[in-house]
Amino acid sequence: MTMASATAVTVPPTRPPVRRKTRKDWRGWIFVGPFMAVFALVFIAPLVYAIYLSGFRNQLIGGNHFVGLDNYTQLLHDPSFWHGLLRVSLFLLVQVPIMLLIAMAAAMAIDSARLYASGLFRIVLFLPYAVPAVVAALMWGFIYGDQFGLVGQFNDAINHVLLKPFSSTWVLVSIGNIVTWEFVGYNMLIFYTALKTIPTELYEAAELDGANQWWIIRGIKLPALRGSIVIATIFSIIGSFQLFNEPNILSPLDKNVLTTDYTPNMYAFNLAFTGQQQNYAATVAIVMGVVTAVIAYVVQLRGSRTEER
Repeated sequence: MTMASATAVTVPPTRPPVRRKTRKDWRGWIFVGPFMAVFALVFIAPLVYAIYLSGFRNQLIGGNHFVGLDNYTQLLHDPSFWHGLLRVSLFLLVQVPIMLLIAMAAAMAIDSARLYASGLFRIVLFLPYAVPAVVAALMWGFIYGDQFGLVGQFNDAINHVLLKPFSSTWVLVSIGNIVTWEFVGYNMLIFYTALKTIPTELYEAAELDGANQWWIIRGIKLPALRGSIVIATIFSIIGSFQLFNEPNILSPLDKNVLTTDYTPNMYAFNLAFTGQQQNYAATVAIVMGVVTAVIAYVVQLRGSRTEER
């Protein structure tokens, strides 16, 4: 026997390591599960059901029938829908900029620390937002009434019909005034919160450079408000396309002007609960939801690009 063979040791073959299956940890769903269940119940399920309804039509003979996209084709040629959409679009283009400018001016006035009793002014301006929309519409309806309200008393005092808020010319302006009164304080609070996040060092540096108030507003405050302006604009766009409470509550005062199809939401509501056309009402609601989402997304995308610059 040689030395090499004497010292040789047989090494047993190595086994590959045993891979243990990792178990998924489902404990996180204990916390997320209730929210997902509620979200699916109150958001996903109604949306899916509305889409399902929009694909059918209730006919006199045969009941409900699947019609595919016929309801959407009918909506494209429906003048009532387009007139309502035109009204809320005009309302959006005029009322929203005015409301946001007033809210921005109020926020800057409060933030300037030069306004006397700024805390009281802030509370008074925000207080209309705490009033329910139904109550606000009723209150302004009594003010606007040309037969019994404050406007009517004013017309009687001068013995002339000078103001007629519910005429076809001024009714949209009257509704815009109500909505502005309701939401100026809400948007003011958004802008005021954004202004309070500006570091004081920027103001001190601007004062050392000799900048006046206009340059401070233009160079410091307005850039800091870009994000909040985008948020307030998106909320206002959504609210404009959802315009329902004010015209619906005021409609008994002049049904010839505030008709059942005055806004798309009123049109969908009356189709569903008065005309018993739930399928077509679901179609109107879905189209308005898509229009609102697309416009809001474009505004958000545009605002994000502006902030990056």
